[in-house]
Amino acid sequence: MKHLLALLLLAGALPAAAQIDPVLLRRVPRDTSRLHLNMDAVYNRPFVQPGRLPVALGGYVEANYQYAATDGVSEGHQFQMRRLTLFVSSSIAKRIRFLTEIEFEDGTKEINIEFASVDVEFSPLLNVRGGVVMNPIGAFNQNHDGPKWEFVDRPLSATQLLPATWSNVGAGLYGKKFGTTWVVAYEAYLTNGFDDHIISNTQNRTYLPASKLNPDRFEESFNGVPLLTGKAALRHRRVGEVGVSYMGGVYNKFEDDGLRLDRRRGVQVWAVDLTSTVPQTRTVVTGEWAWVRANIPDAYSPQYGQRQAGGFVDLVQPVFRGTIFGFDKAVLNAALRLEYVDWNRDRFAETGGLIGDETLAVVPAVSWRPTAQTVIRLNYRRQWARDFLGNPPARTAAVQLGFSTYF
Repeated sequence: MKHLLALLLLAGALPAAAQIDPVLLRRVPRDTSRLHLNMDAVYNRPFVQPGRLPVALGGYVEANYQYAATDGVSEGHQFQMRRLTLFVSSSIAKRIRFLTEIEFEDGTKEINIEFASVDVEFSPLLNVRGGVVMNPIGAFNQNHDGPKWEFVDRPLSATQLLPATWSNVGAGLYGKKFGTTWVVAYEAYLTNGFDDHIISNTQNRTYLPASKLNPDRFEESFNGVPLLTGKAALRHRRVGEVGVSYMGGVYNKFEDDGLRLDRRRGVQVWAVDLTSTVPQTRTVVTGEWAWVRANIPDAYSPQYGQRQAGGFVDLVQPVFRGTIFGFDKAVLNAALRLEYVDWNRDRFAETGGLIGDETLAVVPAVSWRPTAQTVIRLNYRRQWARDFLGNPPARTAAVQLGFSTYF
């Protein structure tokens, strides 16, 4: 953090002419000749390089207004500073590069290192990455920047079923094979993993995101067993991208100082993701679905599910492209998100009935993009959440107006 602040201060302390001479700030060119995948999102961002500094800087911000009520009960009008994220990248040598992403959430309530890795490139098919990496489970975890989405809230399945954004210390390999109209890619990492917070948490359910609360996961493994995350993706220029991913490991402390405490209890996650554009209407379709399987001790109550599933589908339809309020390349979009999460797909042992604990949401939206890097979005959220006993669902309605932009 000290080095990042020093870099930012140095950038701000460039000759005063930097504020009046934009030549000192230059955009780092991006490679647009090849097909990009979700795995490229960490580098496929707008960066600015100040003067002759050996680093490039960037970031994004998002904030919003919200009025929400659940079963008629509301906390009133709320203004929310969702997150401020800073990027710093550096080309250390011709085939060695470094990038870090630091995120400030809810003001400064949470400060997280989302990414901080060194990449060493040997060939397009073989590259080594080490440091704090984003586990490539699904697509959203790697491609989560606020300005890329037409919705104020992040998907439920990505943040409350899967633990996006989910990063860990580790290392692995990635690579690509290019064709004329397609590209196939892979990623595989061994990192630190989950801990027993996934079944010992304030949510009173099997809840993978609770492991993010472990303050030691960036310096030591909870149980000494690496978490394996792997993904294969294929993108066709005219069809879109499809990805299949897996993440699995041991989450409990089964041994301490040579003393056997429990048998190894694993957690496995499978996910599929799809991104495509309908050529005739230019409708963008983005979807992700995940399955979770966890080995829960017999002593735990039925509300801790061994099987979970959920996902989302986003439809974004450009309505108008052209000049709006003086912005020459503005785009007006209509969008719709459908999302569903079932935190417990098990059955009650006594009755054989299905256990509840599921949430369904529908989010229509309108967004205006004055530029490709900035979005102003209006969302209306309708949500139905049923408890694990299957009682009538709690109904939530929310109006959200916000913005997100790269800088």
